[in-house]
Amino acid sequence: MADETPSDSKLTRTKEKWAREGRFLTGKVTRPEDQRLPPGQHLTKDWPVLDLGVVPPVSRERWRLDVYGAVETPVFWTFAEFTAQRQAQFTSDIHCVTTWSRYDNEWEGLATRELLAACQPREDARFVVLHSYDGYTTNLALEDFAAEDALLAHSWSGKPLTEEHGGPVRLVVPHLYFWKSAKWLQAIEFLTEDAPGFWEVRGYHNRGDPWAEQRYSSD
Repeated sequence: MADETPSDSKLTRTKEKWAREGRFLTGKVTRPEDQRLPPGQHLTKDWPVLDLGVVPPVSRERWRLDVYGAVETPVFWTFAEFTAQRQAQFTSDIHCVTTWSRYDNEWEGLATRELLAACQPREDARFVVLHSYDGYTTNLALEDFAAEDALLAHSWSGKPLTEEHGGPVRLVVPHLYFWKSAKWLQAIEFLTEDAPGFWEVRGYHNRGDPWAEQRYSSD
């Protein structure tokens, strides 16, 4: 009958354990507490500001996002059109290559998987390059860009992203060092071949996995 209580089983008990731990749930921490801090990192409660020294004055009214390249449907959104898409809320840790990490950051924005559904990358698309309003670029493999908890964030801790932290919109890819999460996002270019960005051509690692300490090209 529909109102019968499901019988106890190993699978049920396992799923209950996952629910308590938040495993496999979008926006939840999936690593045990003693494994959340990558090697060589230290915790901070602040959010340090690191950039190229120029904060582009881009208001929400002037902001535009262009998505083009190896896609079936190029996207050109104003901020109003961007926020009219289905929004998501994620909680994630972030890790900077300069060795600080910050736990439990609450983000709101557009999941990258929603963007992929909108622009429909071609079958030969393998990489993305993020272009920022200050001229900064960084590259990502398509698989990293499409991570479950990756998003184009417009809010942090329930408030709009400040200019110093990349507002109106920045990328957030929590499983990579934070230089990969481009601030002041202006355009996303899909490519069939890799194209290293600003820091990657200056000696930083091409991928930037904090758990493997991929800080520099020699790592």
